[in-house]
Amino acid sequence: MTTQQAINNYLKYTGHKSLDIQVALIDCDGVLYDSMKNHTRAWVKLMQKNGIKCTRDEFYMLEGMTGTEIIKRKFREGAGKQVTDDEALAYYRVKGRYFEEMGGAPVMPHTADALAVLRQAGVRCVVVTGSQQHTILERIDNDYPGVFDAVRVTGHDVRHGKPNPEPYLKGMEKAGVKSHQCIVIENAPLGVQAGHASGCFTIGVTTGPIPEKEMYRAGADIVYGSMEQLAAQLPELLVAFQATQS
Repeated sequence: MTTQQAINNYLKYTGHKSLDIQVALIDCDGVLYDSMKNHTRAWVKLMQKNGIKCTRDEFYMLEGMTGTEIIKRKFREGAGKQVTDDEALAYYRVKGRYFEEMGGAPVMPHTADALAVLRQAGVRCVVVTGSQQHTILERIDNDYPGVFDAVRVTGHDVRHGKPNPEPYLKGMEKAGVKSHQCIVIENAPLGVQAGHASGCFTIGVTTGPIPEKEMYRAGADIVYGSMEQLAAQLPELLVAFQATQS
């Protein structure tokens, strides 16, 4: 899909007359950090330790939900067990320990390039993630100095994780903007679905094994094959957004 086709389709289904992009609402795992490889391995280890059969790809598809929501769902479906909030939190801490033992998460290549384009265009960058993993959340300002707004939405701030639009609606509320003033950058279908449902122009980036068609099926307005491709195409996209205001 071309940039112009994506924008035209967005304006048609939302009813907006133009796009005045002031804020980028950006996912963390799989966008800022190349963390999903170890996250999925840690999830599988936790589930197998508790007798639940699963594959790593299942957790790529669930990425964006809060950790406790994932635990409740998988224990219910895989073991027929209802997990309390306290139990889910305890399991999540174990999963977090596995994640750290596996080496945590390196910075995603070329994400800094994409963020630099946004910043140069005067677009505020805001983290919106279902993650509750404090080790990554605490790293953001060190790994991306001066990039991110103090406004931040995490799994601790919402009752309903992605695919519910609440995280992005909360992000817009905290940033003081409307949907036609935001873009969402996501790497997984549930996050894309949440961005789409919030009314924002939603960009999917296939940094993991999820095929492009799954991103479009979830509601992405446009999909890029890597952060490198996104960084290269962002200037054109931002110019096209501006052109809708004339």
